[in-house]
Amino acid sequence: MATWVLSQCGLKPLPQTIPRSQLQRTTAKNDNFFPSKHARLADLKLRPTGPPRGRLLPTRVSAPLRVSPIDEEDDEGEKGTWNGVVNEEGGRGREGLFDPGAAPPFKLADVRAAIPKHCWVKDPWRSMSYVLRDVAVVLGLACGAAYLNSWVVWPLYWAAQGTMFWALFVLGHDCGHGSFSNDPKLNSVVGHLLHSSILVPYHGWRISHRTHHQNHGHVENDESWHPLSERIYKSLDTITRSLRFTVPFPMLAYPFYLWSRSPGKRGSHFHPESDLFVASERKDVITSTACWTAMVGLLVGLSFVMGPLQLLKLYGIPYWIFVMWLDFVTYLHHHGHEDKLPWYRGKEWSYLRGGLTTLDRDYGWINNIHHDIGTHVIHHLFPQIPHYHLIEATEAARPVLGNYYREPKKSAPLPFHLIGTLIQSLKRDHYVSDTGEVVYYQTDPNLGGGSGGGGSPSSDAK
Repeated sequence: MATWVLSQCGLKPLPQTIPRSQLQRTTAKNDNFFPSKHARLADLKLRPTGPPRGRLLPTRVSAPLRVSPIDEEDDEGEKGTWNGVVNEEGGRGREGLFDPGAAPPFKLADVRAAIPKHCWVKDPWRSMSYVLRDVAVVLGLACGAAYLNSWVVWPLYWAAQGTMFWALFVLGHDCGHGSFSNDPKLNSVVGHLLHSSILVPYHGWRISHRTHHQNHGHVENDESWHPLSERIYKSLDTITRSLRFTVPFPMLAYPFYLWSRSPGKRGSHFHPESDLFVASERKDVITSTACWTAMVGLLVGLSFVMGPLQLLKLYGIPYWIFVMWLDFVTYLHHHGHEDKLPWYRGKEWSYLRGGLTTLDRDYGWINNIHHDIGTHVIHHLFPQIPHYHLIEATEAARPVLGNYYREPKKSAPLPFHLIGTLIQSLKRDHYVSDTGEVVYYQTDPNLGGGSGGGGSPSSDAK
């Protein structure tokens, strides 16, 4: 059944295009990608990143496919390039317009140095207080809905509880990054309890998510929500293409992704022999799969105790609301800006340039509920920063980031405006060119919503 759904939704694994040996991975359990290094902000001598955004110019670079190690990032020069022309200020094209695909005029170390030292401090007691708060709300909502048992209350409960399941996921996500605490055992225990409760295999997901962070913005090597190539996109039949780019179908993808990953990738988050993992990680994967299986067994047992309909109302529907939140938020953190975002291949990719293609989003009242995960750019660059310091760290880093930081649109109390952003992006952001090192999303003119071709951005990409 799952295989059929995957096939119909366009999620059937496609032939792997990049050997696994080229993927940039690490076996560090807590994903502390970078040690804390600090310098005074006053010591920075940064040049401006250019005037406000304007029309993008075509970019084509020809070079062999290569993925740069993260450690090379601090050695990246401060001069951007535009069609082979040295750009002294970085981020500018021949007409002096800002180009988001050009090499930035700052290094990762410059961004790190701008962030106050206390933002790197992980307080396990504070982290646990958020866990206790969220668990108390989840239990309170379930007890209240079961007691009232009214069809007026149930829809409100589903929306609220699904959002709280998403909040639990974010805290488990922090455990996976090691930003929850400096204690790997505490991170693992809390991460397993939180993620297993919402049917997420903690270690399996943690490892693949690490791969996403280490390769974000790379056309072939990114792990999730990476773009299709033009060749693959044009090979899709009409039904599959519609399912892949029509709301709400892409917002239900996460459980299927856990079983078989994204198109073009192979392996499962549950199987210890999957090529997602190295030999030293297989015991962790077995542990997480066992915890996930135990949770499934618990749910089956509860269905006999309270009845399957009651379990569906209390847990099943909120679970799918959580899935929609997860796909919705993660998609919009990497897609849907009014300007087309760059994707890289080969030597043009770097950890810094990939991280700078991520987006911050404002979710109104939901910001606090889901632990400010919408503050995503600094999280992507430095995932070891606790969620409760992300806003302050972002404000401190913005002068360094300049035009490479895209200001999020202010939200009303509830972020309904982002639904329109999602729909427009799914209509527009379909594939990237098969050629060129720096590429931008293109639109199928047969589906409407704009035009574009080759590996260069189109001027009407709004």
